[in-house]
Amino acid sequence: MGVNVSVVAIDAGNSKTDVALIGEDGTVLATARGGGFQPPVVGVEAAIDVLAAVLERAAAELPAPPVLSGHVSACLANADLPVEEAELAAALEVRGWGASVEVRNDTFAILRAGVDEPRGVAVVCGAGINCVGMTPDGRTARFPAIGRISGDWGGGSGLAEEALWFAARAEDGRGEPSELARTLPAHFGLDSMYGLIEALHRGGIPLERRHELTPVLFATAAGGDPVAGALVERLAEEVVAMASVALNRLGLLEEEVPVLLGGSVLAARHPQLNDRIAGLLAARAPKAEVRVVSEPPVLGAALLGLDRTGAGPKARRRLRAQYT
Repeated sequence: MGVNVSVVAIDAGNSKTDVALIGEDGTVLATARGGGFQPPVVGVEAAIDVLAAVLERAAAELPAPPVLSGHVSACLANADLPVEEAELAAALEVRGWGASVEVRNDTFAILRAGVDEPRGVAVVCGAGINCVGMTPDGRTARFPAIGRISGDWGGGSGLAEEALWFAARAEDGRGEPSELARTLPAHFGLDSMYGLIEALHRGGIPLERRHELTPVLFATAAGGDPVAGALVERLAEEVVAMASVALNRLGLLEEEVPVLLGGSVLAARHPQLNDRIAGLLAARAPKAEVRVVSEPPVLGAALLGLDRTGAGPKARRRLRAQYT
């Protein structure tokens, strides 16, 4: 006999994928981790092949072959629009990993991981920035969150670009003086922004290492630099703007509701940033409870799956206890 799997939970980001196989009673039967999910880079089928490899590793941990007749709850990076969620769901259905499939943007996993019921708002700031909200009756609030063309500002990559822009102008005299002109190149052992610009332009420093400059920006702001501080202030305003709009769309602006912060930038708990977010949000949504999500996103994908299968509160409590 095989092992009955009620939920195949998938949390797939750009850099890593987590899979958890969940029993009907909320027991975590097996887990595995693998590579990132990047359909824009490798194509949809190749990206799903990555998920398949992680699922196979999880299945290999079971004492008998899995019976995949339950629900697939996949929270995926790069599923930024409903049409993309539908396309990815169709591609997953072909794989036959469950009787039903639901694909959501991976921000929903972070939100659901941090709440006892599907009610609240999450703002995630990692490489980019995104915000989603949901209520128990199935209503959601979301943004396209695909960069500047969808009105976004912030995220680690965007902050690094902004810091470089201000630092370059501070050094050559076009802009306001800023310690960023010293701290950014110093991070790479260089003594000038000109040297850093040349190194980035000519490949001496890989462009993907620019994300390392975001913590430098926060450290410079904490040291009292007004230019760096203004960037941190603007990010706080962006986070609160997204959260407030999502709350308003769901009719939760005046209610007691969790507003969760996730992603590498917000989870780093920079006091200047997170305290400012809490202060600004208190003026817009005075009953909201702001906190940083510490639970793993794959838990959120699994809980969304149990919600879909109609599992009771005991199963959800059992599942959460295995991750917290």
